[in-house]
Amino acid sequence: MDLAGWLNHLENLHPQTIDMGLARVGAVHKVLLPQLHAPIITVAGTNGKGSTCAYLEAMLSAAGYRVGLYTSPHLLRFNERIRLNQSDADDAAICAAFSAIEAARGDISLSYFEFATLAAVWLFEQAAVDVMILEVGLGGRLDAVNVFDAQVAVVTNIDIDHVDYLGDNREQIGREKAGVFRPQRPAVCGDAQPPESLQSSAELIGADWHTLGRDFSYQVSSDGWSYHGVQDYLNLPLPTMRGAYQINNAATAIAALSYFAACCPVDEHAIRQGLQTAQVTGRFQIIAHAPLRILDVAHNPHGAKALAANLAQLPVVGKTYAVFAMLSDKDIAGVIAAMRDVIDVWVIAGLDVPRGAKLELLQAQLQALQVSVIVTQTDIVSAWFYACEHAAENDRICAFGSFYTVAAVLDAVK
Repeated sequence: MDLAGWLNHLENLHPQTIDMGLARVGAVHKVLLPQLHAPIITVAGTNGKGSTCAYLEAMLSAAGYRVGLYTSPHLLRFNERIRLNQSDADDAAICAAFSAIEAARGDISLSYFEFATLAAVWLFEQAAVDVMILEVGLGGRLDAVNVFDAQVAVVTNIDIDHVDYLGDNREQIGREKAGVFRPQRPAVCGDAQPPESLQSSAELIGADWHTLGRDFSYQVSSDGWSYHGVQDYLNLPLPTMRGAYQINNAATAIAALSYFAACCPVDEHAIRQGLQTAQVTGRFQIIAHAPLRILDVAHNPHGAKALAANLAQLPVVGKTYAVFAMLSDKDIAGVIAAMRDVIDVWVIAGLDVPRGAKLELLQAQLQALQVSVIVTQTDIVSAWFYACEHAAENDRICAFGSFYTVAAVLDAVK
């Protein structure tokens, strides 16, 4: 099969799209990958995982290491999920990985995400990388990534998301995400106010707990910033990725590398280079000017608050148009509330995907929060082009609410 055929096979193989647990993937892991040779950094968290992984990849690559990076979800092509030496894996390599998994799994049914996770690690082993960076898909304790033991485990932050699977409060979610920690190994937290459950879970298993504000910190100046931790780095360049929260993500990555130094030491030059080269599509990504056009995958209240702060720090003379669509099982009202004060015109559409929120639901939620200027469109692409046609030169357009929202816009403008 070609890659499209394989992906269609994966989508129809398992009865549940999300089926958390380590039994199935663990059984295949023992057959397919009985022993790993490269150390692993695992990254969990509610928001900031992708950016933190990008900093780790860029800094380790700048230091001369061969790096495998696994992230999810993808925006346009499945290949984006599996990166070898800062390049997306090609179709042939991914198909070879899927073939190996198919042969190893026997009659064990695997979900799409479990297949993808095993494929990434199999490819990294085949390529003999020096280090693997694995981004957790959902939660931590029962996520397929957690079948692999990390030398350093990172939790970027904790907020409310995926309540059907992780719980409806930060303490419950903290316990789930703490599942990536391992005894006697560094557990790095980039949340300045982590839930008590995260630290207590780490201490209960004897993990080596390190947290922002106590074990490492940063200070921002007008033209740069400084990191303080195991080693201090002064007058660092601001990250190329925009947003004040990106410094938090970068500091968390540097902290993780400082506790990973026994495996792969990284010098200051590589850290500086990584700050200036790390990129992630769809994270406050400016794709055009006059009018300013921004894409952001913010899809929960925590991410929306960060996006609103970024927009407030980048004022425009004219109006701000939102191109907005979300999944129905997300906190739609919380996202709208976080963005309400920085949006003048809401251009909305339903998402024609499983779990996609219908247009009527979005409109009702906006009206319930007393948003008055609402334009409805049949789909995201129509919403995007409506905003582009009606926005003046001094206005701006921000597409957000879901990975699907950003992917649809990227596909339309590529």
